[in-house]
Amino acid sequence: MEKIKGLINAPFTPFSEDGEVNYEPIAAYARLLGKNGLKGVFINGSSGEGYMLTDAERMRLAEEWMKAAPAGFKVIVHVGSTCVKSSRKLAAHAQEIGAWGVGAMATPFPRIARVEELVKYCEEIALGAPALPFYYYHIPAFNNAFLPMLDFLKAVDGRIPNFAGIKYTYESLYEYNQCRLYAEGKFDMLHGQDETILPCLAMGGAQGGIGGTTNYNGRELNGILEAWAAGDLEAAREKQNFSQEVINVICNYRGNIVGGKRIMKLIGLDLGKNRTPFRNMTDEEEAAMKAELEAIGFFERCNQF
Repeated sequence: MEKIKGLINAPFTPFSEDGEVNYEPIAAYARLLGKNGLKGVFINGSSGEGYMLTDAERMRLAEEWMKAAPAGFKVIVHVGSTCVKSSRKLAAHAQEIGAWGVGAMATPFPRIARVEELVKYCEEIALGAPALPFYYYHIPAFNNAFLPMLDFLKAVDGRIPNFAGIKYTYESLYEYNQCRLYAEGKFDMLHGQDETILPCLAMGGAQGGIGGTTNYNGRELNGILEAWAAGDLEAAREKQNFSQEVINVICNYRGNIVGGKRIMKLIGLDLGKNRTPFRNMTDEEEAAMKAELEAIGFFERCNQF
């Protein structure tokens, strides 16, 4: 299977004031991402509040992103759900509309506590879209599925024909690299933590990644890849350190899903508030976050229309 090169963005879901999904900004959103070097989107995942959307909303969002995607832009659809039948339906729909791939994180309920349970879950979902690459989205902080990913790869190898790899959003760079090396690099190990792109590049991985802060800091994150490829380690370090500064700011405002989404408004694309039960930022918090971003020179370096 094709291995992804470059950075894929995990977009936010736009909402209107009444809490309904607002599909209107998606075309402008896609243009913004394409202009700033992103290679595609991984929709309806954690940044997109996917578990808080109905199946119908998730399918409509997939359709709108397919309409808006620039030429060559990869649309990967997160289809994970607490109901595996819903996941298979969402995967089948993604295949029907021509999406590039599908993926799923482990269900948050019931907790998946064994590798075999996770393999079975992924297997049933992947069958819904047998013609598309399927990625497992490893983000145990969201679902407590703290399972050994190398063992998972060994168990899934040869069992799911369209299994492509892992979106790896966890802190163990050692495990990430061991998974990257498994079977001479058989699977696509997509780097999922924007704060550690450079060390993974140094180990020989991170040729492809899926990020959340790429929504507004994609130029700098792409710059890390470009500087590394050019052999400019100092520039790559500076951009990685700056990207961590941006992450330090959003961590003061409930992270990327809440704080990061409000940054989109500050750079010119208002995507609305978060869906209940997220605690939205106040106007006072927005002003304070803007001041912190100004202090690090963010608005001169962020994604531009």
